Amino acid sequence: MRILFALFTALLLSGTALPTGAEEVPGALPPDTAPPPAATPPPAAPTRQGRLDQLFTELKRERNEKAAERIAGRIWNEWNQSGSASIDLMMQWAQKATEDQKFDVALDFLDQVVTLQPDYAEGWNRRATVHFLMKNYGKSMADIDRTLQLEPRHFGALSGLAQIMTETGHKQSALEAWQKVLAIYPMMRSAQGQVSTLSEELAGEGI
Repeated sequence: MRILFALFTALLLSGTALPTGAEEVPGALPPDTAPPPAATPPPAAPTRQGRLDQLFTELKRERNEKAAERIAGRIWNEWNQSGSASIDLMMQWAQKATEDQKFDVALDFLDQVVTLQPDYAEGWNRRATVHFLMKNYGKSMADIDRTLQLEPRHFGALSGLAQIMTETGHKQSALEAWQKVLAIYPMMRSAQGQVSTLSEELAGEGI
């Protein structure tokens, strides 16, 4: 009896299958009915801010102009998403009014956008654009400032600021704004051209 018990114990410790007819350990599960391993939960979907951070990292590293344009387009898509169907609709109406040069109508819609959703950077940027087209540079700069408070990497707003500085004869400030654009979006061709032109003009003027 002691020999049989010792053999049974050795089989359990070694993991060797019991011979046919041997007793099974009470409560043990056969190999084919063992519980499955716990499933690994899927990774959490990236947040909007996380997606933007990744896109800006790619934009800064990209050295192919067309590839950079595609990344910039994806950033604009993220910026345009307000998260509100009514805000999106007013933005569309404002865009149509702007294209038709009905700037007062566009401003009416955009005033509502920034009032209803003051943390939506693109609403402020769009209104800054309309003010710029109306040559309301002071109001445009105020909206650009608000845009950059909400999204400091907004290369569209910085480009608008650079254009206002150029229009008003502040070449050094315009150059600095374009340089900020290139720090974010190195392959923006228009910014490269403006930096080159303004640098030459300021050098000729002795700054």
